[in-house]
Amino acid sequence: MPSKPDLLSEESLLAGTVQDRQKAAILADALPYLRRYAGDTIVVKYGGHAMREGALAETFGRDISLLKLVGINPIVVHGGGPQINDMLAKLSIETRFVDGLRVTDRSMIEVIEMVLAGTVNKQVADLISRAGALAVGISGRDGQLIQARKLRHCRRGGGGEEAGEEVDLGFVGEPESVDPRVLYALLGTGLVPVVAPVGGSAGGEVYNINADTAAGAIAGAVQASRLLMLTDVAGVLDQDGNPIEELTAEQARRLISEGHITGGMIPKVETCIKAVENGAKAAVILDGRVAHACLLELFTRAGPGTLIKAD
Repeated sequence: MPSKPDLLSEESLLAGTVQDRQKAAILADALPYLRRYAGDTIVVKYGGHAMREGALAETFGRDISLLKLVGINPIVVHGGGPQINDMLAKLSIETRFVDGLRVTDRSMIEVIEMVLAGTVNKQVADLISRAGALAVGISGRDGQLIQARKLRHCRRGGGGEEAGEEVDLGFVGEPESVDPRVLYALLGTGLVPVVAPVGGSAGGEVYNINADTAAGAIAGAVQASRLLMLTDVAGVLDQDGNPIEELTAEQARRLISEGHITGGMIPKVETCIKAVENGAKAAVILDGRVAHACLLELFTRAGPGTLIKAD
């Protein structure tokens, strides 16, 4: 007599078939977006805090690898504030901040460059390489990628401090110019550039540059299709606390001037505005704590962040 069918195996097969169909449907839905970004350059700013979340960091590495493998050219610019804090604490070097910017003396810039362009840079490149796409770590000093100048900063005020007072931050800089030839050389050989935000001046000085600022300057220089700013918030929020899906540069400026965008979100939005005005097609502020945030933004109908575009 023929044996009875193995119902458990049939149920498993059916479940597997449903899962396979779901995966196929996801790939089919993503196809128009894959075609849209094929051959384009995407700049991703990756924060130092996110690196400490092991599973999330591994997911980030796989996502960047996937972008490269489907024909997109990602450039990663990373921070490393927590890692710098750890090293300075080990060396008993006191840290002082003004408006979120680290006051940096000559001995400190040596430590910062060591941590950013050394340990952190190679860790991020390794995340991507282990996921399947070869990544190469460089700093803004390599190939004179970022020519920097000393940042002249005026206090924002508050906490008893007078607004508008200029303060010397030491070896904290800002991009004066970006020469992307080293990035094009790496991208042209199938590699993923991973950039530490350290720049050099014409006079040979080394400057620590805010990672958001460095990413925005690079995105403008390479005319990136997207600048993805991974942060710890869900984007720019409206008065009810809901994420705003899209803003023009003019609308974003108005929200800043009217006081709707405040605190640490102001420099992030200003970086996005500058990036799109200097050549990037659009910039997106999105929550890097969400797994696959980059993929959700690029390959779904309604990305999770706030997109800022030119007027």
